[in-house]
Amino acid sequence: MSDPKSKNLTWHEGQVSRQDRERKLDQKGCTIWLTGLSGSGKSTLAVAAEKALADRGKHTYILDGDNVRMGLNNNLGFSPDDRTENIRRIGEVAKLFTDSGAIVFSSFISPYRADRDAVREIMGDGDFVEVYVAASLEVCESRDVKGLYAKARKGEIPEFTGISAPYEEPSAPELVVDTGDQTLEQSVAVLVEYLDKSGYLSA
Repeated sequence: MSDPKSKNLTWHEGQVSRQDRERKLDQKGCTIWLTGLSGSGKSTLAVAAEKALADRGKHTYILDGDNVRMGLNNNLGFSPDDRTENIRRIGEVAKLFTDSGAIVFSSFISPYRADRDAVREIMGDGDFVEVYVAASLEVCESRDVKGLYAKARKGEIPEFTGISAPYEEPSAPELVVDTGDQTLEQSVAVLVEYLDKSGYLSA
């Protein structure tokens, strides 16, 4: 973590602990970091999995790439430095949500392995669940309803991940969800089963 520009800062603790919040919610706070190419199904999976958990009475929240760039990170572009800062900010927000006891779905391409690892490092042990939403470039392009890949191939969108900018696959994710071969329902089931067996769905 880089040092803040402001000095003389003190972290203030409240009288309600994270464990208190988790017991009340009957779940364990965590960040489910969904990473993959544009069109791999990250946002779709996050929305469906959140609904499945909400139906079980769990407290969840989605941090989505486009949504966050429209507000918190609307001053950032897609250069390597801006991508890194985008993920750094999201990591800090996700950490706060996790501390509140929420199950956070973070849906970002996050193409650089070092950036994802940096978020893992600021989290507590077991708080960061990296999920590689795997789908081939061909599958992702076939799902491209926005026409982004076509524009990128024409050079109309610079630094587009998978075309003119790199994507570094996770080296050791907690979970791989193959959305190229699985239906959405199957992918949701795989993710929810992992969270259940790993103890996140009970305090």
